[in-house]
This record gives sequence, structure tokens and C-alpha cells, in this order.
Amino acid sequence: MEKLIITAAICGAEVTKEHNPTVPYTVDEIVSEAEKAYKAGASIIHLHVREDDGTPTQDKNRFKECIDGIKERCKDVIIQPSTGGAVGMTNEERLQPIYLDPEMATLDCGTCNFGGDDIFVNTENTIIEFAEKIYGLGIKPEIEVFDKGMVDMALRLYKKGILKAPLHFNFVLGVNGGIAATPRDLIYLVDSIPDDATYTVTGIGRNEFNMATISIIMGGHVRVGYEDNIYMKKGVLANSNGELVEKVVTLAKELGREIATPDEARKILGIG
Repeated sequence: MEKLIITAAICGAEVTKEHNPTVPYTVDEIVSEAEKAYKAGASIIHLHVREDDGTPTQDKNRFKECIDGIKERCKDVIIQPSTGGAVGMTNEERLQPIYLDPEMATLDCGTCNFGGDDIFVNTENTIIEFAEKIYGLGIKPEIEVFDKGMVDMALRLYKKGILKAPLHFNFVLGVNGGIAATPRDLIYLVDSIPDDATYTVTGIGRNEFNMATISIIMGGHVRVGYEDNIYMKKGVLANSNGELVEKVVTLAKELGREIATPDEARKILGIG
């Protein structure tokens, strides 16, 4: 079985210090949390950035500050900026960080209700536009999937030559409005993608570690971090993203999976 790639989604766009006081906002805080996750075993940092007051932003200059700081302290880590940004942002806003020459970037493949009145909009034309710009810059897309229809969209675009092999998916399970976080649903998604594709599994909230465990057993990869979950266990807040990564490393060792280094992750994902 391949070594396990761990992605750390260190802050996201929605979770705040009111939820967990160690959620990072400032450049220094974001860099510090990335370093803790990297030292614990994460090969990929999935990166959103914030203003100092916690407001989510896709500002290219803010991303550059954070990326430069992370690279200085985690020299070989893979940095994967989000092109999802936050609900309500324009396509132009969302795409800004791809112009900083990252190795990877996210590519959301469908529209999803995010609870209440929030709708995360990704039309077919938006997906095609993002894909063409990401590939045009030599960046590896991670295909973000919140429901089965998003897999189908990705595969249609793959058949048209817009998405290119080998595909890499991130299955996000347990979002309010998306596919449920159950073994049945994960198996359904995995069985729907090409044999040469790779996948990461993200369980939201209380689903984080049970979905991680199933992915480890199945041969998939794992994402954890404050974007998705702020607890070590029920009622116990994590002190850092590093603690969340450490828990996955412990699970993997118990289940017989070795942890991939960033260079090993590049090889597995076909980067470079």
C-alpha cells in the first residue's frame, strides 16, 4: 500500500477564534500553524489566508506573505492554496493565489448548499475556466468533491480533455448540504473514480477521525485541520493543527501505513 499523504487545512475561511482561540489569522500565526502541522507529519498545507481581524481574503499579496513564510520554515512542504475562497467571492478574487506559482491548487467541481442561505457556487463554466487556468500554469489541481454529482462533473470534463490524468480527488464528507460521512458513501465515491486516480478524504467535524481511519485502511490519503474540525475528541479542543496531524500519524502507525514525506507525496501525485 502507498505511503499516507497527510494534508493539513490549517485555518479555512469560516472557523474563528471564538470557536477555538488557536485558529490562526495573522501571517505569523498561519506560518506557525503550518510549521507545527509539517513537523507532525503533514506533506501538504492546504492554505486559506485571513486579514489580521480574521476576515477571509484571497488577496495575492497576503497569500505571498504566508507562502514565503511557510517556505522559509518548511522548505520542502507542498503548499496548496484554495481557489474556493469564501462564499460570495468573485472568480477573479478566488483565482489570485494561482499566480504565485504553487505546485497544487484546489478545483471545486460543483455548487453546494453550505447551510442557511450560503451557497457555494461553481457553475460548469467556472469549473472549466478554473481548470484551464490551473493547468495552463502547470499546477496540479486537487478536485474538491462534496457530493457524487461533482465526481460525475469531473469525469465528464476528463473525457472532454479539460481535466487530465492522473486525477486527484479530495472527498469532503459531512458538510451540511453535501454527501454524508459514512463508510457506504465513501466507498461509493471511491468506486466512481478511475483506477489510476488518487484521493484524499476529509471528514467534517466529529467525522474527521473515523473517515480518516477508513481512508487509511482503504489506501486513500487524509486531510485534517482547523478548517474541518477543531476538536481532538468530543469536548476537547485541539491546541494546534499539529496535534490533529499527530493523531492521524498515530492511527496510521497502528494500521500499518507509513507516512509520506513531501517528496514522496510529489511522486505519488505525479507532481513535477
